[in-house]
Amino acid sequence: MEQKTENQPSSKKKAMEYTVVKIRIFPTAEQTALIEKTFGCCRYLWNRMLEDVQEFYAAADVHYIPTPAHYKKEAPFLKEVDSQALCTVHQNLRRAFLDFFRAPKTYQYPKFKTKKSRKDSFTVHCRPYHTGPSIRLAADGIQMPKLGFVKAKVHRTPPREWPLRFVTVSRTKSGNYFCSVAFGYEAAVPERAVPTPERTVGLNFSLTRFYVDSEGASPKLPKLAKSQEKLSRMQQRLSQMVCGSKNYEEQLHKIRLLHEHLSNQRKDFIHKESRRIANAWDAVCVRETDLRELSQKFRQGNLSAFGFGRFRDCLKYKLERQGKPLIVVDRYAPAAKACNTCGRINERLGSREKSWVCPSCGATLAREVNTARNIRDFGLAAVCESVA
Repeated sequence: MEQKTENQPSSKKKAMEYTVVKIRIFPTAEQTALIEKTFGCCRYLWNRMLEDVQEFYAAADVHYIPTPAHYKKEAPFLKEVDSQALCTVHQNLRRAFLDFFRAPKTYQYPKFKTKKSRKDSFTVHCRPYHTGPSIRLAADGIQMPKLGFVKAKVHRTPPREWPLRFVTVSRTKSGNYFCSVAFGYEAAVPERAVPTPERTVGLNFSLTRFYVDSEGASPKLPKLAKSQEKLSRMQQRLSQMVCGSKNYEEQLHKIRLLHEHLSNQRKDFIHKESRRIANAWDAVCVRETDLRELSQKFRQGNLSAFGFGRFRDCLKYKLERQGKPLIVVDRYAPAAKACNTCGRINERLGSREKSWVCPSCGATLAREVNTARNIRDFGLAAVCESVA
């Protein structure tokens, strides 16, 4: 735990927050069979409840979701799995309908689940008993209801005073099992200070360098070229195989493993880079960029593979935990065409020019660095206006 220093802001009040530790578990053959059975039971219960909801509404114009106990007589196999996982399915379906009725344009109507189209997972909440909590996290594994003690690789252990709230068990397409353990804690909410130009950085999204900051620096990207070339060759081999054959399934499993490896590389880069920026600066300014619109404009690659949207989300919550703001600048602000030295807007600047000379002051400007500095200045100006 970090100790509070004089330079850190003082806290006003405490708010309940959650932190999740994702660990990989190594279940035995019996535990694996029970986990797979729980996946199937949760999927079966979701589809049965959704089907009954539609029938009740069509017959009596009443929205009613039966409880899991209603189905245990016709499906006795539901009694073999943890009842907490089934109760969570009922709550998730109820929440899905509430979100849809509240904002139908934002949330979709709940759909039926299939075995191949969705990632398998189930959630179990921790319940207090006279013998202790129902779920316990140890140094080399986790104790869960029905499953017993499951071996795991625990890379991080939270403080003992943090209560364990719930656990989500999931399986990736490559066949690996993971367990996301959620802990609740009272976090001190620090006072937010007004950001200063010396301790504020602007980030400009870049197609080739991921981002360029107002200091002219860019991150060191992970080396994905070899893995992507290997993935392309493996996909070409897969296209030449007979669908459903043994060689096809083996090649498909190798492709899934490589996809998971690439995803882990991107996640590792995003979390480390966002943590570095959150610790180094007191405020970060970014532009409100529509990545979908950019992907339609620049068709030479898939912009979602960059992970810049996830990077912004990680940066936002890591800054908020330290009481630091993430300032979002209007997407239509002339950050690229305005000279950061004199402020003149160059309307004749082309979209492919990487550097240009200001016709007013004669300064030579690198396009990406100049845009990042303007994003920083526009963000600081917006904060100062809101404070005033």
